[in-house]
Amino acid sequence: VQLVESGGGSVQAGGSLRLSCAVFGYTSTDYRMGWFRQAPGKEREGVASIVEGYTTYADSVKGRFTISQDNAKNTLYLEMNSLRPEDTAIYICAGGYGFRALRQDAYSDWGQGTQVTVSS
Repeated sequence: VQLVESGGGSVQAGGSLRLSCAVFGYTSTDYRMGWFRQAPGKEREGVASIVEGYTTYADSVKGRFTISQDNAKNTLYLEMNSLRPEDTAIYICAGGYGFRALRQDAYSDWGQGTQVTVSS
C-alpha cells in the first residue's frame, strides 16, 4: 500500500486547512487509517484515526479537527479548523490493521508527510 499526502501549507492562527491522503493498493474494510504529526524536536504523535466509520482524536485536537474518508475515491482527509501555532508540524498519513488508534505500532504503512505551518 502506498500513501501520498497533499494539502499542507501556511496559514495564520485561527485559519483552516484540509489535508488529503491518496491510498494506492488493496485494503480491506478493517484497514485503520490515521494522521500523525511531528514537530521539530518532538516525538511523533497520533492526531486522529478512523476505521469502519469509528473515529478517535487526540485531546489536543478534539472539536477542531475532523478525520474522514471517501472510500469511492480511496482518499483520507483531515479537516483542520481553528489552527494554532502549536499545530505546526509535518503531518503524516498512516494505515494498518492494528487496534490502538493513536499508537504508531498500529500502523504498517506510512506516507512521506506534508508540512503545516501556523503563524501567530
